[in-house]
Amino acid sequence: MTIQFKALPTEDVRALQRGGPDAYGQTPERKISDGDGMPCRHCLKNIAAGDAYLILAYRPFPGLQPYAETGPIFLHAEACDRAAETDALPEVLESPDYIVRGYGSDDRIVYGSGGVIPTAAITARAETLFERHDIAYVHVRSARNNCYQCRIERA
Repeated sequence: MTIQFKALPTEDVRALQRGGPDAYGQTPERKISDGDGMPCRHCLKNIAAGDAYLILAYRPFPGLQPYAETGPIFLHAEACDRAAETDALPEVLESPDYIVRGYGSDDRIVYGSGGVIPTAAITARAETLFERHDIAYVHVRSARNNCYQCRIERA
């Protein structure tokens, strides 16, 4: 099976970069990167030291419901190109492991699908999850802080 890592949609990111409200209705905070661990969820690359970035609350779900987790993410403050939808592991996934968890078409966690997975095994884990018909998509989240990193879908 082929999978695709998917970054945040460009139209959503551009609205935030123009000062649009985050998931909590707040204006994103603007900071300068020290180059250490600031992954942009749009280009799926780390934000270089000296570059401006945004911190904001993000909810990667279409609506409010008990499983619609909201948390902090980083974006480049200036326009960056959206990462290509590919089966290649994104550059930002450089920690030793991540939470990989499946969601159903109702945007709710599919129990028994989540786990802390070594980074090198994320693709294989996602492919295994997609063998299940109740898994519509997969999230990759920080194993340390549960922050949303990217989405994986069937290609």
